[in-house]
Amino acid sequence: MLITIVAGARPNFMKIAPIIKAIHKSKDEGYEIQYRIVHTGQHFDPTMSSQIFSQLEIPAPHVNLGAGGGTQAQQTAAIMVGFEAELMVHKPDLVLVVGDVTSSMACSIVAKKMQIDVVHVEAGIRCGDMQMPEEINRILTDSICDHFFTTTPHASDNLKTNGADPKRIHFVGNTMIDTLFQNMGKLKPPLDPAVASLGQGNYLLLTIHRPSNADDPKKLGKILETIVANSSNLPIVFPVHPRTRNVLNTIDVNLGPLILLEPQPYLEFIYLIKNARGIVTDSGGITEEATVLNIPCITMRTTTERPETVLDGTNELVGEDLHLLAKLMHKMVIGDWKTAVIPDLWDGRTSERIVHVLIEEYSHAPYNA
Repeated sequence: MLITIVAGARPNFMKIAPIIKAIHKSKDEGYEIQYRIVHTGQHFDPTMSSQIFSQLEIPAPHVNLGAGGGTQAQQTAAIMVGFEAELMVHKPDLVLVVGDVTSSMACSIVAKKMQIDVVHVEAGIRCGDMQMPEEINRILTDSICDHFFTTTPHASDNLKTNGADPKRIHFVGNTMIDTLFQNMGKLKPPLDPAVASLGQGNYLLLTIHRPSNADDPKKLGKILETIVANSSNLPIVFPVHPRTRNVLNTIDVNLGPLILLEPQPYLEFIYLIKNARGIVTDSGGITEEATVLNIPCITMRTTTERPETVLDGTNELVGEDLHLLAKLMHKMVIGDWKTAVIPDLWDGRTSERIVHVLIEEYSHAPYNA
């Protein structure tokens, strides 16, 4: 069996890393299973990419399609053209896509039109906000996939509601948590001396990258002013996304206790999550790690595709309500926060379950060398 594994953005590599390790484990157990990693190049920074492969101990991609840049349509088209050429030369038994990036959606369409099965890891998550490109990618990808690997029963229910065959839905857990557990013993502080000297629980962690928060200078300025004013003078470690930095450079705001960093490699960033007193973010993925590590988390969004992080975890949504943000930051700073319950099957063995299902479903298929 040959599996083509697609990755297009930095978080994708964190999701496929434990799957690759589980494949190697199955090979060691005698199963005939091979894989080919295709990097679409949707997001590509040579330095960061090499760090990801090294830190997560996965091989470099077999090919990079170099499809980064351009508008949504241009990028989607470039990925599809490049991936079609890849599959014509290296036709697998199935294509595995992860998450909700444009690459996953585009490569799923190409594979299905070439009569190749597609399996989706992290299927079924929904936020209900069609203004988010990721939500469109999720819906389109799930509408044509052959097997669905879900992180929660709620995600499985979403798929059933949309008509997916229950026999093809596999509740397996969360590969991001596999990666988290596999790397807990290797975490290290960022090189910046202002951060390395901070003790556990003595700072807040901030990330902002959503266009709805980062693209409007006035809005971004008000968000930062609210965070700084309610930090109780705790240092605020702020790895700045490139799109956010471009806007940040145009506004006049008192940065106060903000410590600005470049985007951090995986091991350094998880170190920052694990040792923070609390997190303010507009990311979805960070809320999962915060929940497992029991770190208070405030998300500046009105919806989330990961409701388990709110219902069972440490996450709270504030949307655009800066008064609520200030109120919750006060609770975060003084340590008045709910305790997380780790969701079922977020146990570090999700990738093994995924590979076992693939072997059961596809081991009879001929290997296409």
